[in-house]
Amino acid sequence: MIPSSDARHLDPSGTSWDALPVEEVVAHFDGHGPWWLAGGYAIERFVGRALRPHGDIDVLVLRRDQLLVQQALAGWEWWAADPPGTLRPWRPGEFLGAEVHDIWCRPGADEPWRVQVMLDESEGDEWVSRRNPRVRRTDFGWDSDGVPCVRPEILLFYKAKDTRPKDEVDFDATLPLLDGDSLRWLRSAINDTYGSTSGVRNVP
Repeated sequence: MIPSSDARHLDPSGTSWDALPVEEVVAHFDGHGPWWLAGGYAIERFVGRALRPHGDIDVLVLRRDQLLVQQALAGWEWWAADPPGTLRPWRPGEFLGAEVHDIWCRPGADEPWRVQVMLDESEGDEWVSRRNPRVRRTDFGWDSDGVPCVRPEILLFYKAKDTRPKDEVDFDATLPLLDGDSLRWLRSAINDTYGSTSGVRNVP
């Protein structure tokens, strides 16, 4: 764990990743509060097959519950993306404000990063998108054989802006499997948040 007096900043671009396996993520996080698997690993659990290589593994936690990360990964290093593009130590017990969306975690200074935690907003029982407070859901997650996952249409909503090749792979595999309600929600969320500007992946 990083001492609270350590004020170092770190450029993550020159550091390495060794993503923690999903079963180890579950072993660390279960029992500490609500969390969900996100990103490409959650997409693959929905489609039921591997789609592509993964550089990292993403866990989503609501901002109000963020301190569960320090409990789940006790003894690890935790670094906040503050500002984006740089990392600084996340102090024990510190509550990260709305300007911080990501936390990078590793067991020690000489080890690769193992987990990236994303922080998202909420109001009462609703998940609220940090990109557009009008976009919200009460049924935010689903259970995949004991692994809590972010719903696929919510993951695609975040991937719809400035899509990369790996995001297109996720869209192509997931869209045919979404039901009508999920597709309508996704289409509405994308149009309301991003419009039809260049770089936005629209849903037919």
